[in-house]
Amino acid sequence: MREINVAEVTKTVRQMCIDVNYELSEDMQAALKKAQNEEESELGKTIFSKLQENLVIAKEDQIPICQDTGMAVFFFKIGQDVHFVGGNLTDAINEGVRQGYTDGYLRKSVVGDPLIRKNTGDNTPAVVHYDIVPGDGVTITCAPKGFGSENMSRVFMLKPADGEEGVKNAIVQSVLDAGPNACPPMVVGVGIGGTFEKCAEMAKEALTRPVGQHSEIDYVKDMEEEVLNRINATGIGPAGLGGKITALAVNINTYATHIAGLPVAVNICCHVNRHITREI
Repeated sequence: MREINVAEVTKTVRQMCIDVNYELSEDMQAALKKAQNEEESELGKTIFSKLQENLVIAKEDQIPICQDTGMAVFFFKIGQDVHFVGGNLTDAINEGVRQGYTDGYLRKSVVGDPLIRKNTGDNTPAVVHYDIVPGDGVTITCAPKGFGSENMSRVFMLKPADGEEGVKNAIVQSVLDAGPNACPPMVVGVGIGGTFEKCAEMAKEALTRPVGQHSEIDYVKDMEEEVLNRINATGIGPAGLGGKITALAVNINTYATHIAGLPVAVNICCHVNRHITREI
């Protein structure tokens, strides 16, 4: 049994919150550069150029890539042979978020109650997903999500008879409905199967998969490629002002489901698709 003091979790989470908001991951940077080269619209090329300039300024000046530094979302993969000591794990995560968003001068966007709407003042609480896995390690993925794109996300409870075409149509329709509001070029995370809540969680986690890395399931990989082509054929383009590149990637996760259902969740993310992973 390996013991980990939760103070180490707080320290790691604090730095992750800052780093992920100041510098875009390498896969996203590469995807944006590739998209800029492939974009045919002159206006679209200009927008990509401005996005690149913004990334450079954020990194050099150590300021947020986007003013909406999101609601902090974490995926924890915890080895079953790990024992946390020194306090409550969830409290330690939230303390790391509080420190990171305060020390990093990141916008505090969280209200403590969805209807009373009083700001918590430190961007807590975070949304944390726990998964128990073999071993004695802890892998933490931080993926803060801004709500310009989050608000454009959808859940569909399709009928099994809708099949693969129904799923693909639902994904494309979600992007069409989002239009410029999701700040394209976007990354589209999709969860298929499970239950109402499981497909949504899968869609959110799909956004953390490196852009360009496809599903290991052949038919799912084919779907990812086909739907991406269909989305880019819509002509929505960068910033919704027209062009060839509307999405950088479509990442699909799947899970077993009930004989009577076909749940599908579409979690859209803007061009600031922030994700970072660290191990303890």
